[in-house]
Amino acid sequence: MISLPVTRLKDGMITAQSIYNSSGASYLTRGSKLSQQYIEKLRQIGISNVVITSLNPDLPLPPPEDIIKEDTRVNAIHQICETYSRLQQDEDIEFSPLLGTAEKIIADLIKNPDNLVQMTDIRLYDDYTFAHSVNVAALSAMLGIICGYSKEDLTTLTMGALLHDVGKLDVNINILNKPGTLNDNEFEVIRNHPEAGWRRLCSIYDPGLDMRMIASIAYQHHEHLDGHGYPRHLTRDNICEFARIVAIADVYDALTTQRPYKKAYAPHIAYQIMTKCSGKQFEPKLLSLFFDHVSLFPVGSVVKTTMGYGIVQHIHTGMTRFPRIIIFADNTQSPLPKPSTVETFNYGPDFIQTVLDGNELRLLCMRLQFNPAKLIINKA
Repeated sequence: MISLPVTRLKDGMITAQSIYNSSGASYLTRGSKLSQQYIEKLRQIGISNVVITSLNPDLPLPPPEDIIKEDTRVNAIHQICETYSRLQQDEDIEFSPLLGTAEKIIADLIKNPDNLVQMTDIRLYDDYTFAHSVNVAALSAMLGIICGYSKEDLTTLTMGALLHDVGKLDVNINILNKPGTLNDNEFEVIRNHPEAGWRRLCSIYDPGLDMRMIASIAYQHHEHLDGHGYPRHLTRDNICEFARIVAIADVYDALTTQRPYKKAYAPHIAYQIMTKCSGKQFEPKLLSLFFDHVSLFPVGSVVKTTMGYGIVQHIHTGMTRFPRIIIFADNTQSPLPKPSTVETFNYGPDFIQTVLDGNELRLLCMRLQFNPAKLIINKA
């Protein structure tokens, strides 16, 4: 998979990510074949880059499977949007539709336990919160399943993740979407959203839900193990495990999503950033389990290794840092007489040096007169 500017998209390219608006409507779903009409629409709505499966429109490489179904994701975005709207208007809350959404997310994950987390979806800047909440819920539920949680605990965790940012209803939208560094006053407003979420959720009674725990997730998801989080500077065992899980999912999705003030980091870069905070911000065991199920180098990624250039053919669950790669060119960018398949766990963690971006891959393909996606097209 490769990210390209909209200006470089071509008819027939296959999208590897879905693109949503705030109500859950899809502009394009993953696996869509691009046309000039679609490309022009993407430009009009402000999408700058799109992840596609192959540079060559004649190579219909399919996108990776999502961890939850497309209709589940779309419905979940719609439901969280509706819930936020009712909360903002102080209407009576009926959590049954959102509870059904949480249960569907869990069911999808249980049905396909071997699916790895792939690239996240694309959202317009002003529509970030709702799709972000759904991603955090899916990632949190995945980690809860890995931890062996009961159905009741999974439901509480997923509901808490869906509602973890509800306190942002009390934050001015201009601060949330500010395309620059926040000043001290603005950052203080942002830092108040966990407590605002706690207050909102504690005021709601639902006999079928553990609202106290759901509120605690909203309250504690920005706390750090070392006490440097907010709002209460809690440490280690004083932070509930559900909130520790949501904290990991929250930061991962934030890092891998483009915002007005930052680019989207590739999954392997997010991994590097977050593992540096293991034991300080994040629970080490939970963080390790999480990244065991995240595709750090998605299938179809072209990488520079110590042996030369290769394309990722397969990711091993539990060993996502060490994908299977087909090496097709040496370090001088000269094609090999015969591509070779390499299991990178035989070569150590520094074997993969970098992932090629869209422009680098385009230039490499032009130099070689060859698209490496051909090496995996029949095995995807």
